[in-house]
Amino acid sequence: MSHQNRESLDPAQRSRERRLRRFKKVPIRFLLPNLITLLALCAGVTAIRLGVEGRFELAVGGIIVAIMLDALDGRIARLLKGTSRFGAELDSLADFVDFGVAPAVLLYLWSLHELKSIGWIVCLILAICCALRLARFNVALDDPDQPQFAKNYFTGVPAPAGAGLALLPLFLGFLGVIPDGPDFAWIILPYIAIVGLLMVSHLPTFSGKSIGQRVRREIVLPILLATVLFIALLSSYPWLVLSTVAIVYIITLPLGYRSYKRQEAAHLAERQAQLAEGEGGEARSASEA
Repeated sequence: MSHQNRESLDPAQRSRERRLRRFKKVPIRFLLPNLITLLALCAGVTAIRLGVEGRFELAVGGIIVAIMLDALDGRIARLLKGTSRFGAELDSLADFVDFGVAPAVLLYLWSLHELKSIGWIVCLILAICCALRLARFNVALDDPDQPQFAKNYFTGVPAPAGAGLALLPLFLGFLGVIPDGPDFAWIILPYIAIVGLLMVSHLPTFSGKSIGQRVRREIVLPILLATVLFIALLSSYPWLVLSTVAIVYIITLPLGYRSYKRQEAAHLAERQAQLAEGEGGEARSASEA
């Protein structure tokens, strides 16, 4: 034992041990979530290339793939207990490219280039708001004073949902509702600005975290059937389904705000009741003394 201690105190030995730790094998459970994140990043960057080539439907499909992969990487990391600081930072950088840069470039190439500098400024606003949204989200993770109910809500529209909302004009364009993107640039311009502001706003939005990891046995089959039906509709009528999902999400925004305020009021009332009960107990103790 004393021999091992003498070795650990030797500077050369300590340097060798540090080098060995540096090349220590990394478990696969740490690599898989990061690999999915890199695939999402590849999909987002490829979407930019497809947009430059004018293949907008494939470009939007690349961003949709990135959204799906983004929904998987974090869940797989938690399931495999493979979360890491490196993975969190990589995920934020990939999200900025996939949901901030790529949608902004596609919107500019498809429609807002008609407005020249004004259109480009709004695209920059969308990308910058996405970056600020991601930075605020990372900081909020370390907030110890967050009430329990608030964990069921995001502050502002999350980046993947913001990208989906920003791409709604393209969905409608592919359906023929918007025949020509440049002709509707002045209508699309304020809409994109509003989407960017929603991402950095303090509007509470449903996070979906309140949905339990377990479901009742009697609703397993309906859930499986609904999932298969959704995938079939998405593959058959992608732009109609995506447009419907985006519009439904917009409708849920005021519902999420109302639900948050209701739970916030209940939380404040509960805290006030606890404080009043504590003050009453102290008063009784003082009177007895």
